[in-house]
Amino acid sequence: MRSTFILSSVALFISFFAAAQPTSIGGTGKETVDKIIGQVGDNIILLSEVKNEVIQSEINGEGLGNNAKCSIFEDMMYQKLLLNQAQLDSIVINDEQVNANMENRLRTIEAQIGSREKLEEFYGKTYAQIKDEFREIIRERMMAEEMERQITANIVVTPREIEKFYNSIPKDSLPYINQQIALQQIVVYPEITTEDKAKTIAELNKWRDEIINGKKRFELMAKIYSEDPGSAQKGGLLEASKGMMVKPFEAAAMNLKPGEISEVFETEYGFHIVQLIERKGNDYTCRHILRIPEVSNESITKAAEVIDECYQRLQRAEISWDEAVKLYSEDKETKQNHGNVTNPYTGDIYWDVQNINQIDPQIFTVIQGLKVGQYTQPGIYINYQSRKEGVRIVRLADQTKPHVANLEDDYAFVKKAAQASKEQEVIGEWVEESIEKAYIKIDPDFKSCNLNYNW
Repeated sequence: MRSTFILSSVALFISFFAAAQPTSIGGTGKETVDKIIGQVGDNIILLSEVKNEVIQSEINGEGLGNNAKCSIFEDMMYQKLLLNQAQLDSIVINDEQVNANMENRLRTIEAQIGSREKLEEFYGKTYAQIKDEFREIIRERMMAEEMERQITANIVVTPREIEKFYNSIPKDSLPYINQQIALQQIVVYPEITTEDKAKTIAELNKWRDEIINGKKRFELMAKIYSEDPGSAQKGGLLEASKGMMVKPFEAAAMNLKPGEISEVFETEYGFHIVQLIERKGNDYTCRHILRIPEVSNESITKAAEVIDECYQRLQRAEISWDEAVKLYSEDKETKQNHGNVTNPYTGDIYWDVQNINQIDPQIFTVIQGLKVGQYTQPGIYINYQSRKEGVRIVRLADQTKPHVANLEDDYAFVKKAAQASKEQEVIGEWVEESIEKAYIKIDPDFKSCNLNYNW
């Protein structure tokens, strides 16, 4: 019954705000006053919240069956129990953490629902109003997450426990593991010269002067020239909160008055100018134009020569792969890890091809025909996050076949499952102990539920 508190879908987002909409309780068509059905300490659960979660579980096809209402109610009670203890322990989640978390989640939801305009239309609220309602919900969930993390922080599983866990799973219940790959890379980026940067700065300064003098509109210039794919089509429009953006960008935006345009400044993504539209506390709305310096043909040629030298030395076995990574790679994300491309979803080096295509759309074509241990010839590479263009060599470090999970091939996978199982046991013990200490109240209608714990 452990909840992960991850807001990764439109449905879950909708369920947060559904309780704020006019709600009819019951099926008679008449308005019925909402009521409190559960309470842990000062934290309450409303009947409308459970009903809306049930609706969303049905939409998502989660298959909770006839016990959906009771299952969701108990999960909410567990969340409130965590929150109550976090409040007692004075766990603090600061505004910057909340804002950064909220912005990331809202952007994901915005992409899923189609656009910011559709999001605002759905709720009949502005983006800023949605964030105002969302902020404390996020803070409470982050407090609960931190409380859960503290409960399980010191839990480890031994090799014997891992083996015992694996052997306890019926053979016909072992999961099927899709084919996975492990990749390594050596990346060389063309040098951006002082001259390259100067051209970009001059370009932005020219546009800045034209906008200030009323000859051009910032919004139109951003649509035409900005190289930020996330905001260019919206005229460079961004809504952010303190802690969300990289520091040079935030400093530039927060030091402006509404209507002012910043001087040209540099971030890890390139060069910018920013116009502040509005600021309310730690929230601000702005427009920006991003330009990435165009590297010279000379720099591209030099990068190609460097990666080709690396390739030739690997071919002649003059250096090992690890030595080549240390000597040549300029990719900060992989250079200190033998060139391994780490999977952010799992934390290890193995990928389902579908997952890696989400952050490196070129990869599937690049590795076609490679055998384990082989590497590609040098080729063009575009870093998905920074959008920097470079050249790279990719090595297929390992490749698994589809198979039923086993200890030999999937030890890390089994270890995580064993760890989760042990954590669930500890959480179960914590819940039982905490129930005895906390003020808990349940509506009589839910006392008939077959719950896991004696609330």
